[in-house]
Amino acid sequence: MKRIGLLSDTHGFIHPRLFAFFENVDEIWHAGDFGNIEIADRLADFKPLKGVYGNIDGQDIRVVYPLHQRFKCEDVNIWMTHIGGYPGRYEKYVMPEIFRHPPDLFISGHSHILKVIFDKKLNFLHMNPGAAGLKGFHKVLTALRFVVDGKNMRDLEIWEMEKPKKLIHEL
Repeated sequence: MKRIGLLSDTHGFIHPRLFAFFENVDEIWHAGDFGNIEIADRLADFKPLKGVYGNIDGQDIRVVYPLHQRFKCEDVNIWMTHIGGYPGRYEKYVMPEIFRHPPDLFISGHSHILKVIFDKKLNFLHMNPGAAGLKGFHKVLTALRFVVDGKNMRDLEIWEMEKPKKLIHEL
């Protein structure tokens, strides 16, 4: 059994309360747009980190984190990428692979909209944790926490916090 913390679109900012939400997870997965390597390093110093780079990430992130990650957690086959789309509307560059080798769990970020959707056609779960950072149109900071137990994914929890009006410098 593994407890997972999932976030995306931090854009160079992590609210201190998010660390409390992730306190009891075994791993953190970041679905891109870290914003800077310092954010990745803070997360990796806190818990083991898997991540992918996003469209705003610079070379400092891209040399450490790939565009796509395919990996197993317990008995669940996972594919994580930043810009992936949604069931019925996947991005062109993921379409051939997602039909040839569908994962059990497809994770993407980019939209800043939290969504958890089961793709009935391809028979897998899609998760987008929304945006945990301050930059973007979203009004609420979001992240996810869940358990992977063998082939099962369970105990999904959502972290939500109203987007602060002012930038918090004390991290």
